[in-house]
Amino acid sequence: MPFPEQRPRRLRRTAALRELARETRLVPADLIDALFVVEGSGVREPIAAMPGVFRLSVDQLGDEAKRIADLGLGGVILFGIPAHKDALGTGAYDADGVVQRAIRAMKKATPELLVIADVCLCEYTDHGHCGVWDGQSVHNDETLPLLARTAVAAAEAGADVVAPSDMMDGRVRAIRSALDAAQLEDTVILSYAAKYASAFYGPFREAAESAPQSGDRRGYQMDPGNAREALAEIETDLAEGADLVMVKPALPCLDVVRAARERITAPLLAYQVSGEYSMLQAAIERGWLESPRAIDESLLAIRRAGADRIVSYFAKDFARRHRG
Repeated sequence: MPFPEQRPRRLRRTAALRELARETRLVPADLIDALFVVEGSGVREPIAAMPGVFRLSVDQLGDEAKRIADLGLGGVILFGIPAHKDALGTGAYDADGVVQRAIRAMKKATPELLVIADVCLCEYTDHGHCGVWDGQSVHNDETLPLLARTAVAAAEAGADVVAPSDMMDGRVRAIRSALDAAQLEDTVILSYAAKYASAFYGPFREAAESAPQSGDRRGYQMDPGNAREALAEIETDLAEGADLVMVKPALPCLDVVRAARERITAPLLAYQVSGEYSMLQAAIERGWLESPRAIDESLLAIRRAGADRIVSYFAKDFARRHRG
């Protein structure tokens, strides 16, 4: 009906009415925390480029797991930083590697906590690339067995979900086959199916000490100009055996999140990456944006676009403020 009969502002007049009419809601269980794990003991090292985020040693993770569970978050994803790196990233698939020990520590402390293991070689290689590097390019097919070994090692340590983030072709099928062969057929695969070669990863690379020593990752991560390709990647990974898929980064790719949500029925995640986090934190610190409203609005936008779950470094902050 035309004005004056139709007055949408009626439902905006009070907080109670706005709550009644709200279409999209976000609760702590919708968020997944991300942790950086290092060797040593007693380590809780601030990351300069990511205020409020720390590198933690394995002995800190039992208490951290309890905090995450008590906050009602939807889980945690782990990134490892080994003491030693080499050309083939052997620390990624070492049964006693830093992430494998981290998984065991968190599961021992809080068995019910959902633990996701990132599956990639970039944090473990001395050249900083996500696979076997010859100085010019990453060899796709030679990388697949190493990724499969990494996924199996994480699953054997107790990870509920393994999350390949490397963007090699065929990695989901290789990982699914390896998990099944190791009688780990119940392990879930979360594929970073649409991972762009984004400028928003810089703070992560500092945190994880994973910046490429030469070249860049545009030869295997997606071109930011492509959306149809993202949908094709998602459908391919689901066909290869992925149970969940993810879009990364989140805020610059809300159109992709929405398009994927309209195309697929599988659970869809989005990763609010380090650059998104640090950008907001920097503006908040300078008084240019209002906290916590800017944080909550950024997360709500990702949820509204269609993400079922969001990986975010704001997860604990949000949960502390929104616990039931």
